Amino acid sequence: KGVEEEQAPTVEEEDKGVEEEQKKSKKGKHRKDKPWDHDGIDHWAIQPFTKDDNPHGLLEESSFATLFPKYREKYLREVWPAVTRALKEVGVGCELNLVEGSMTVRTTRKTWDPFVIIKARDLIKLLSRSVPAPQALKILQDDMQADIIKIGGLIRNKEKFVKRRQRLIGPNGSTLKAIELLTQCYVLVQGNTVSAMGPYKGLKAVRRIVEDCIKNIHPIYHIKALMIKRELAKDPALANENWERFLPKFKKKNVARRKPLQAAKEAAAGGEGKKKKDYTPFPPPQQPSKIDLQLESGEYFLTEDQKRERKAAAQAAQQSKRVEERARQREAAFVAPKEDGKPSKDSKAQGQQQQDVKELAASLKRKAQQAGGSGGPGSGSDGKKGKGQGLDAFLVPEAKAGIQDGEKKKKKQKTQE
Repeated sequence: KGVEEEQAPTVEEEDKGVEEEQKKSKKGKHRKDKPWDHDGIDHWAIQPFTKDDNPHGLLEESSFATLFPKYREKYLREVWPAVTRALKEVGVGCELNLVEGSMTVRTTRKTWDPFVIIKARDLIKLLSRSVPAPQALKILQDDMQADIIKIGGLIRNKEKFVKRRQRLIGPNGSTLKAIELLTQCYVLVQGNTVSAMGPYKGLKAVRRIVEDCIKNIHPIYHIKALMIKRELAKDPALANENWERFLPKFKKKNVARRKPLQAAKEAAAGGEGKKKKDYTPFPPPQQPSKIDLQLESGEYFLTEDQKRERKAAAQAAQQSKRVEERARQREAAFVAPKEDGKPSKDSKAQGQQQQDVKELAASLKRKAQQAGGSGGPGSGSDGKKGKGQGLDAFLVPEAKAGIQDGEKKKKKQKTQE
C-alpha cells in the first residue's frame, strides 16, 4: 500500500509519442554513416588530376582560336617555342598563324585532362592581351584561373574613361599593387580590357573593383574593406559571425555643382544674376508654330527645288564666312608683335648709322660753303659757278649728273614763264 501507483498515460499522449517516432524514423530513414566523409575533409580543396585518372584519353578533338594584335607578333614569335613545350607536357597542340594573326590550341590523342583545353584557351587569350609569357603559363596550374574584364563599353565619354582607368592604376601603380596584394591576383590593365589571374575568390573581388572604378566608385573604398576582412579572417572567434558591423559604410554625398562661368562672374561682381520676373495672372502669349513662321517668311509657298536652293545658298554663305575667318586667323600668325621695352642691338646699330649719315651730310655742307666762299675777288660774275664747282669737288659723278639735270629743268621752266 505504501507504494504509489503510477498514473497510466492518456490516449492523446500515446498518439503524440507514436507520431514523433514515425517522424524520426522517416527523417533518418536513408541516412547512413559515410566513413569517407568527416569533418576533417576540406570540400573546397582542388584535388590534382593525373594521367592515371584518365588513361584512355579523350574521344573527340576540341579546339579554340583567338586573334592577336599586330604589335604582339614579334614577341609571340620569340616565346612561341616555350609555349609549345609547356602545352606539349599536358598533351595539347598549338599553332601560331602569322598570316591570319591567330593562335589555335587543340586536344590530341595524348590529352588526358578534359579541362586542360579550357586552360589552354585562357592562355592564348592572356598572351593576346599583352600578358608576359612566363606569367601566362602559370594558368596551366590547377589553382590558377583567369578572367578578362571588358571595360571599354561601360562608359561613353573617352576622357572620363581614360581618367578612371588611370585611377585604377594609381600613382606609380600603387593602387594596382594594393589590389594584387589583397586579392592574391595578377592584374594587368591594357587598352579596353583588364586581365586578371588568381583564385576564384580573388577574381570575383577584382572584377567588382574594376567595374565599380569605371562606374565612378573609387578603388580605395574596396581596398579598405578588403584590409579589414583580412584582419578579421585571422581571428578564429569571428570565423562564423557576420562582419557587416566591422566594415565601413560609405554614404553618397550630393555635392553642389559648380556655377557656370557667367553666373560666377555676376556673383563676384555683386549682381543677382537673373532678375525675378513680376508675377502676372495672365498666361504668356501663344508662340507661333512652325507653319506660322514659314507663312510669314514666305517659305511655305516655295517648291522643293527652291527650298533646296535656298538651303544650299545659306550653307555656301556660312561656309564662305568660315573660310574668311580661317584666312584671318592664318594671317594673324604672320603679323609681327609690337616691340616693348629696351631697344635691341639691331635698332641701336641702325640709329647709329643714321646719326653718322647726318653728321657726314652736315660736314659736306660746311666744306661746300667754305669752298664757295674762298672763290676770291677774281671770280667776278662767276661766283655762283665757283660755288658750284667747289660743291662738285665733294660729290660723286652720279650726284653731279643729277644736280645738273635739276638745274637744266629749272632753267627751262623759267624761260617758259
